[in-house]
Amino acid sequence: MREIRRALISVSDKTGLVPFAKAVQARGIDIVSTSGTAQVLREAGVDVTLIEDLTRSAEMLGGRVKTLHPAVHGGILARRHDEEDMASLQDRGIEPIDLVVVNLYPFQRLAARRDVDEVELLESIDIGGPALLRAAAKNFRDVTVVCDPDRYGFLLSELDDNGGALSITTRRELASEAFAHTAGYDLAIANWFTDATDFPERLFVELIRHTELPYGENPHQRAAYYAERGARRHVLSMVHQHAGKGVTFNNIADISAGRDILREFTLPTCVIIKHTNPCGVAMGARIEEAYAKALACDPESAFGGVVVLNRPVSQALAESLAEHFVEVLFAPAYEDGAIEVLARKPNVRILESRERRRANPGERHHRRVLGGMLVQDYDSESEDRDMMNVVTQRTPTEREWGDLTFAWRVAKHVGSNAIVVARDLATVGIGAGQMSRVDAVRIALAKARVPVDGAALASDAFFPFADGPELALEAGVRAFIQPGGAKRDDEVTVAVDEARATMVFTGRRHFRH
Repeated sequence: MREIRRALISVSDKTGLVPFAKAVQARGIDIVSTSGTAQVLREAGVDVTLIEDLTRSAEMLGGRVKTLHPAVHGGILARRHDEEDMASLQDRGIEPIDLVVVNLYPFQRLAARRDVDEVELLESIDIGGPALLRAAAKNFRDVTVVCDPDRYGFLLSELDDNGGALSITTRRELASEAFAHTAGYDLAIANWFTDATDFPERLFVELIRHTELPYGENPHQRAAYYAERGARRHVLSMVHQHAGKGVTFNNIADISAGRDILREFTLPTCVIIKHTNPCGVAMGARIEEAYAKALACDPESAFGGVVVLNRPVSQALAESLAEHFVEVLFAPAYEDGAIEVLARKPNVRILESRERRRANPGERHHRRVLGGMLVQDYDSESEDRDMMNVVTQRTPTEREWGDLTFAWRVAKHVGSNAIVVARDLATVGIGAGQMSRVDAVRIALAKARVPVDGAALASDAFFPFADGPELALEAGVRAFIQPGGAKRDDEVTVAVDEARATMVFTGRRHFRH
């Protein structure tokens, strides 16, 4: 245990400062502070010793230099059990500092703004604060460090429980938080300096635990969800859960996949996800129609799936949803009566997304591999009709163009090799994640619960042979969209032409591994 007799308080974030300082002083603890914090405390009636009275040196360079002094760091770093350390303090007239309460200039918050200039941002890089935190954290066996205002209540409570002292367990825990805090702060600054480089030599990502999860991909695996600091939004940002059990590892992965697909469309759209692949996607004049069409694509696979919508859930739609086993329902809002209907199924996780911010266009996609990380741009681009090239004698009709574009945008979100068969702006068959593209075609056609006469087919990469399109043509598909670029493009085109069908090349593939 270590008794607290003297505290250094210097904070940028003044949240809870005054009541905390008053409580500290009421427990007989002396307070030393820097000018800005001291002014706030003195105006509130808290007795404070200025840091310059310790250092016998006024702050200089507009406040850039104020705590970087032996009278401060000596009092923090001195090891109480070391006779030479304590003799050094006594020789120089330095008193020990037992508690360091510091938080840093808001660099991350300012860096996220668009209206801040470089000079102002550079001035928000804290120098003395991180040094104080690191010094106190290093000497946690004798010194307590606090960098988060949320910890004030916890600290005061333990002081009361222990007669004005703090345990080594608490000091170690708070030291860990301080080192993590300064590390994240430095990462943000380093990333800002390298921001102009697409793929810098060193890449730093800070992840903050958002929530612990019941388990990982399987029940025997532990798991948690972390959000990337600095990201404009994340998969669970601004999400409110109305009912159901806690979300799981697999739920979050599926929600993310569904949200990615929804970004492709503005009209009422429903996406049903199973194991991060869509098993049904559809657009409709109303969201109820979109859901019915998406479910009809593959109702067996939709069992226990994640349903993601881009329109509010009406009571009528809730009644339809309640007729099936839905693992997660994710929507931007719920109309009167909808949640009450859905809550009849206690296992349905009912999530409402109140996030209206757009994704950061500069975000990167990270994929963990053994001993390293693959980093790439997000595949956020979708080819427009004017970028595509009709390679057959017959040009697609307007209806076919609509289905081709729809199928193409869905295909980029299906695991490769990916085949999507669509008609009337709804998927009717999806073949995902196959080692052979022709097998993906077979599966997509076999999945179709209705005739595919007149349907459109999208392939995320080129057809190496004509066998895939020939299978689809025999089934009734009459419009194809693919990147092109294979050695046998001519053979594929001839097969489509001979069937009096149509085919479009996009010039760009969309693998998703």
